[in-house]
Amino acid sequence: MSTSSVPRPESAAPSATLRRPVLSRIARRGVPEGALRALALFAAVRVAGILVVILTNAVRGHPLVKSFAHSWDSRWYLHIAAQGYGHRIWITPQGAVQSDWAFFPLYPGLIRALSTVLPLSPGMAALLISWIAAGVAAYGVYVIGHHLYGRGVATALVALWAALPHAVELTIAYTESLFAALAIWSLYFVLKRRWLWAGTLAALAGLSRPSGFAIALAVSLAAAHEAWQQRGRVPVSLWAGAVIAPLGWLGYVLWVGGQTGDLLGGYFKVQSAWDSKFDFGLGSARFLKGLLLHGGGVVYPAALVIVAAGVLLFALLCLERAPLALVVFAGVLILLVVGGSGSFSSKPRFLLPAFPLLIPMARALTRTWRVRPAHVVIVYTGLTIVSLLFGAYVAVVARSPL
Repeated sequence: MSTSSVPRPESAAPSATLRRPVLSRIARRGVPEGALRALALFAAVRVAGILVVILTNAVRGHPLVKSFAHSWDSRWYLHIAAQGYGHRIWITPQGAVQSDWAFFPLYPGLIRALSTVLPLSPGMAALLISWIAAGVAAYGVYVIGHHLYGRGVATALVALWAALPHAVELTIAYTESLFAALAIWSLYFVLKRRWLWAGTLAALAGLSRPSGFAIALAVSLAAAHEAWQQRGRVPVSLWAGAVIAPLGWLGYVLWVGGQTGDLLGGYFKVQSAWDSKFDFGLGSARFLKGLLLHGGGVVYPAALVIVAAGVLLFALLCLERAPLALVVFAGVLILLVVGGSGSFSSKPRFLLPAFPLLIPMARALTRTWRVRPAHVVIVYTGLTIVSLLFGAYVAVVARSPL
């Protein structure tokens, strides 16, 4: 008989060599291998980005950290957190009346809650939420990458996400970090077929940004596909998750409609005043024509290159035969960016949560790392430098909307 299961008396003083592996396994329980190193790399790149922005502010004689919490849309979120909705409008030179109803409530609500219970200013609370959410989102990127492709691709995914040209906007008082965290973990729970969690997080994501319906659609379509594959023999939680997923986005849209007196169309009229609507690419075509005829400095050509790269990466993602939920999520965000109107300088920011677009690049870098690691280091160093410098430029120097 094997004696492996027979209890043995414990020694009076277990050796450190025996204790350390046990404690190490306990500490790593539930954490994929390599996650801490990937998150450390993400944090290092983004902290470097913060420092470069502070240095750029110093060189230009601006307040060192004000641009993080008081840039463009940040001021609207802070005002909503302090005063609630319906207290601020802006009349554009063209006569359009822009109201705070265009901004979804979860982020300002969290700012209000955090600054109430902790001795923080609204701006400090907003940054703390964004920074924590960015870390949570980065961990979600790693977990999904590890689940699908292993440690190498997961590390490359996190590294590339940290070094995107507009990744600086993960560390300012904007909703990208919060939306990304909720959407990414919703996608993870879809992959794990934990439908109630997926639907609940998708509903919360729908309360954070207008593009929140992208994750709601991804969850619902993935649930429908699962039900079709299983010939309807699925748990009730699948249908519950699919129903819950769009409720956040739909609830806020209907609430704004009720406030404006036009239940179904009021929200879209509010967004139209911000020149934010889906026009099937007419706005993008006009922008491209203007850029070719008149030029556009640095920000607008860069935005065009980033969006074009996103479209190409989406095609490659489809060829990778990635899971349906990831393809739908990334595809809807691409469709909104290409087919929507609005300032083109903001469009790269809308693609920040679309991390599945980076999967083809991450897999290519991982394959290259095995044979030419020095080449990967050179390429990634270049991407990081561009990200840090471009991030400081758009946050501090450029006057284009973020």
